Amino acid sequence: MTTWLAIIAPAWIAGSILALLSAPLGCLVLWRRMAFFADALAHGTLLGVALAAWWQLPMGIGVLLVSIAVVLGLVLIDDERLPTDAVLAVVAVSLLCLGLLTLTQLTDQQANVLGFLFGNLLELDWADLPLLAGSVLVGLGLLRYIWPAQIKLATHEALARIQGINPTRQRLFFMGILAGFCAVALQAVGSLLISGLLVLPALTARLWVTSPKQMVIISLVIAQLGVTLGVWGSIWLDIQTGLSIVLILAILFFLALILSKVITSKFWVARH
Repeated sequence: MTTWLAIIAPAWIAGSILALLSAPLGCLVLWRRMAFFADALAHGTLLGVALAAWWQLPMGIGVLLVSIAVVLGLVLIDDERLPTDAVLAVVAVSLLCLGLLTLTQLTDQQANVLGFLFGNLLELDWADLPLLAGSVLVGLGLLRYIWPAQIKLATHEALARIQGINPTRQRLFFMGILAGFCAVALQAVGSLLISGLLVLPALTARLWVTSPKQMVIISLVIAQLGVTLGVWGSIWLDIQTGLSIVLILAILFFLALILSKVITSKFWVARH
């Protein structure tokens, strides 16, 4: 049992720390309708890893450079003639293809492709936790700083403009925090599943809440539950940890959705 805990405990704690940032950030992603952007940025982390391996740089620098390029690129290619969701879908699939191509053809990381795609928290040890905790604390501090302006923009952008809030600046701030989260979450759930870790807890919480505060709290509980069950489930099923975590979160979402529909239909029948 002690041997198992020595392997699982760092992964479990790391996932729980990461959930502290993913829950409120995921709520903002839904409120700001930026799920497609989060997906594109998450896919871009794979290209960042590939470029870092190719140029023999630290992985974080490669991810950061690609994230900055994605943010600036989306600002430059913004065009009223093109639907935003379609542009983001094209960017996401292009980044994924470029990342896989670079990783498999120009580096010696072919054996680690599954880990980069689906994550592997079990590779973390105790020495990795301080840096992860520090990164999450910085992210939470920045998120707390921009939170009031982000809420106002999400609820009524015209009124927020009147109050002196700059939507473009706030969007860039939010994109920057999101890019940082993608960088630190890469090892946990991988490039393909980062958006799932962000969106699913918030989406599940949205079915049961009536206020933003409730949504953040419940999404945090769901994220922690998903990480706990996912880490232990990955050991039991012998699958990638990221895959297990996001699968648990997806199951929780569909169960909550079905239960809410059953309760709503019973309430409607009782009234009529």
